[in-house]
Amino acid sequence: MAQESLSAGPASYQKRKFFWKPRPKPKGYWKRNFPFFLLHVSVLSAVFTGISWPVVVFTLLAFWARVFFITGFYHRYFSHRSFKTSRPFQFVMGLLGTISMQKGPLWWAGHHRHHHSHSDDESDVHSPRKGGFWWAQVGWLTEDDRNDTRWDRVKDLSQYRELRWLENAYPLGALFYAAFVIGFGFWFEYAFPGSGATAAQFFVFGFVWCTVALMHTTYMINSGSHMWGSQRFKTDDDSRNNLFLALLTLGEGWHNNHHRYPGAERNGFYWYEIDITHYLLTMLSWTRLIWDLREPPERVLAEGSQ
Repeated sequence: MAQESLSAGPASYQKRKFFWKPRPKPKGYWKRNFPFFLLHVSVLSAVFTGISWPVVVFTLLAFWARVFFITGFYHRYFSHRSFKTSRPFQFVMGLLGTISMQKGPLWWAGHHRHHHSHSDDESDVHSPRKGGFWWAQVGWLTEDDRNDTRWDRVKDLSQYRELRWLENAYPLGALFYAAFVIGFGFWFEYAFPGSGATAAQFFVFGFVWCTVALMHTTYMINSGSHMWGSQRFKTDDDSRNNLFLALLTLGEGWHNNHHRYPGAERNGFYWYEIDITHYLLTMLSWTRLIWDLREPPERVLAEGSQ
C-alpha cells in the first residue's frame, strides 16, 4: 500500500510555537533508565583500554552495518513496507535489526508510523517542538510509555507469530552481538598478538561506542532533520533535507522528501541525492530476497522539480 504524507502537497506552511512544559520525573524514572545511562557512561572506559587500528576498522564496519539494519529493515520495510519479501527473510530482517539495540521491529515501526500520522503536532512524541533538540534526540525515550509497542499501528505485522515472539525476545539480539564482539576480540588478540588490539578494546569500541554512536545517529533524524536543512516540498511539518545527515545515516537525511511520500523505498528522490540504503537495497533485490521496490510517483517528482 502506498503511504503518502497526510498533508502532502504544497499546503501552506506555518511555524508553530513550542507546546512542551517541564514536568517532574515520575517514580522509578532513574531505575528504569539506568541501563541507558550506564551505556553512555561506559564510553569513558576507553581511557583504560586504549585503541588500535584493527579495532577502529571493526567498529566502523559494525557501525555502518547496524545503521543499515535500522534504515533498510526497521524503517523502510517494517515501518513503511516499501518493498516486498518472503516471510522467512522478513524474520531475518527483524532479527538483524535487533542487534542494533533499538528494541523490536514492531515497537520501532509502531512509534514511527505514529510519528508520520502526527508529525510535529501535539501527539508527536519526539518532535523538537515538544522540548527542543535534546528532547527529540533522547529525552522522549526515557518516558514511561515509550517502552510500550503501539500494537494498533502494526496490525499488518503482528499477524506473524515469529515477529510477535521477536518483539519479546529482542534483548537476545543485543546479547548475541555482545558475545560475538567479545569472542571475535579474544580470537583476534590471540591470532594477531602484534596488532596491539585487545578483547577489551573490541568490546568498549565495537559494542559500547558503536551502540551509542548508532543511537544518536538514528535519533538525529528525529531532531536535526526537523530543525536544520531545506524544504523542497511544502509539508505540514518541519521535516528538512540535510546532506550531512543523509551521508551520516545512509540516506535518511532526505527527510523532507520522505515526509512528502513515505511509501517510497528511496529517500533520495533525485540522482544527485545520495541514498546508500537505497543502493544496498537495490543490490539486495538482485538476489531476489526482496523485490518490488516502490518508486515515488512521477507527479511527486515533478512537484519537487518546480
